[in-house]
Amino acid sequence: MDIVRVTLTAIFSVVALFIITKILGHKQVAQLDFFDYINGITIGSVAAELATEIEEPYKPFIALCVYGAASVVLNLFTTKIARTRKYINGTPTILLDGGRLYRENLKKAKLDLSEFMILCREAGYFNLDEIQTAVFEHNGKLTVLPRSEYKPLSPRELGISPSPSHIGVELIMDGRVMGENLKRMGRDIRWLEGRIKDEGYGGCEEVFFAVFYPGEDKILIFSGE
Repeated sequence: MDIVRVTLTAIFSVVALFIITKILGHKQVAQLDFFDYINGITIGSVAAELATEIEEPYKPFIALCVYGAASVVLNLFTTKIARTRKYINGTPTILLDGGRLYRENLKKAKLDLSEFMILCREAGYFNLDEIQTAVFEHNGKLTVLPRSEYKPLSPRELGISPSPSHIGVELIMDGRVMGENLKRMGRDIRWLEGRIKDEGYGGCEEVFFAVFYPGEDKILIFSGE
């Protein structure tokens, strides 16, 4: 009987956690501020307790709802009332600008020089002389503005007008023809078979994965071998 009750509370916990995470929305770990990160860990811990609480499951469920509601309310505050963002989320901090390293701002961000250098290398900068400005964001991510002479050249600066990029369309996935994608492109299976044979394959059955790029009229094929 206890096994059945634990199973039911575990299912209830999964459903409750799924609903709350959908309400909170999707964020990458790098986009979370400190409160969201800690709150997410707490919600997960409470959900785990709910999964095994067979005597009074409503108690951890109420706690789960409270933590979820707290995140929703704070997100509403930061979205609707701009001036509350610096108190709830914090503000960006300039750590380096124009060759000057701000020691007080490093202390404010609770970073030492070693950690700062690690963040710079993670951003792709091994030489601090290449950096014009480095900003420590409230989510713990370092944003770097390179010096003008170290910025990568863009097609516009080179006087080039490249063709617009297009998202690839999957036509075969795991060896299965994606009929809906073909139909959306206004193509049929005969066209796909012809393109695959043009690439040296006997037919769709030999292809594991195929992507078509409309802007370049190019098909990329993988046999999966």
